[in-house]
Amino acid sequence: MTSSPAPVVRVRELRKTYKPSMFKSGFSALGGAAGVDLEVQRGSVFGLLGPNGAGKTTLVKILLGLVRKTGGEAELLGEPAGRARPRSRIGYLPEAHRLPLYLTGREMLRLSGMMVGCNRKWIDERSGPWLERLNMAGSADRKIKEYSKGMMQRIGLVQALIHEPEVVFLDEPTDGVDPVGRAAIRETVTELAKSGTTIFINSHLLMEVEMICDRIAILKDGLILREGTLQDLTPNTDEVQIYLGNATPQGSELRALLDGITDQIPIEMHPSSTLKLLLNDEQLNAVIDRLRQGRTPILQIRRERRTLEDVFIDLVQGVAQ
Repeated sequence: MTSSPAPVVRVRELRKTYKPSMFKSGFSALGGAAGVDLEVQRGSVFGLLGPNGAGKTTLVKILLGLVRKTGGEAELLGEPAGRARPRSRIGYLPEAHRLPLYLTGREMLRLSGMMVGCNRKWIDERSGPWLERLNMAGSADRKIKEYSKGMMQRIGLVQALIHEPEVVFLDEPTDGVDPVGRAAIRETVTELAKSGTTIFINSHLLMEVEMICDRIAILKDGLILREGTLQDLTPNTDEVQIYLGNATPQGSELRALLDGITDQIPIEMHPSSTLKLLLNDEQLNAVIDRLRQGRTPILQIRRERRTLEDVFIDLVQGVAQ
């Protein structure tokens, strides 16, 4: 019997509390009294969502050794968070990062790679394909001070990846990036995960997280409110849309056709011959049978799912689900 591989990130009862000072009152930034529990598996894309001030960046900085935890456990690549040994195996794109403006993009990549022990020739061989992939090849020899915000994000992502790390932390990676750049970043993240790289994304952009993440955690006030796959977090609703052909009965004729099934269910018919109903599975099967008996052509049936945005807003606003 083979044991499952150890998680890349492992957090147990993790807490961070800032003590009061002369100028600031103390507060709990992460974990509260119970702490935060979390695991991220190798080769996955994990998304950490939360409103501003939820504790997302604090969690990432504890894992990277940039902030000291108050209590609990935090492990990264099998070692206690903050240890120096695994750092060369980690890539990091911080939020609102500050790049050396006097360097060109290519020079900055060389500096970043050499800081984790890579030689210049090795870096130069690998920087070309990365720059091409993220549409930065034509700007690599310009000074960083000439870059737009989106260009700084993309070159910042390259510096986080240039040394081929095993795990990459991306804090708001698509902030300020145009749609073409965002698509390139999403494609890059997906390819990295397929090759076995673990990606930890900290973001408040729900659409980006929804498109690429395998698992998602929603954080508020330093506590994880919900964690799971996108399917776990966004269950089906009772709303069903049935797309019908041209020979579709209307009004009272449609109600007569569905008599006994939808008496207590509002029927909404759109001009495009789309029937919108609130139905459980048993009722849906009965409606389909009745429509077929009435020789009404059915083109498509779609049960609506809750969006990640719906779930996120309900959770952070304290709406019971």
